[in-house]
Amino acid sequence: MRVFATLMSSGACVVAVLATSGCGGESSPEQELTTTAPPAQTEEQATTEPAAEPPATEQWAMPNLAGMTLQDAQDQIQALTGGAIYFTDSHDLGGQDRNQVLDANWQVCTQNVGPGATLTTTSRIDLGVVKLDEACP
Repeated sequence: MRVFATLMSSGACVVAVLATSGCGGESSPEQELTTTAPPAQTEEQATTEPAAEPPATEQWAMPNLAGMTLQDAQDQIQALTGGAIYFTDSHDLGGQDRNQVLDANWQVCTQNVGPGATLTTTSRIDLGVVKLDEACP
């Protein structure tokens, strides 16, 4: 805790503290604790130090996922990218706006990133799907 004391000409002790403490006498070890701030970086140091290079963007060729179950298609993307792309989006092409709860019960009909196109970690993959017993539109 840092304690600041100012002696006034009248001999009174005025203490400004961050927490409760006594006035006068010897200071306790807790009152003598100080913190040291790291040295400030000069403008010259800031401009001469090299900037960290951004990581290289990984790229893959997008596979053809049409005809696969949604689960198999997702697994293939994850295996291809070593888990760098974990999430793929999907939507119901049947016009009923159904959620794909059990991915193994849906088949992929379309994909927004075409087969052979460059796939990166920033690519958004959206697969158009229908139930297994339905025909692709």
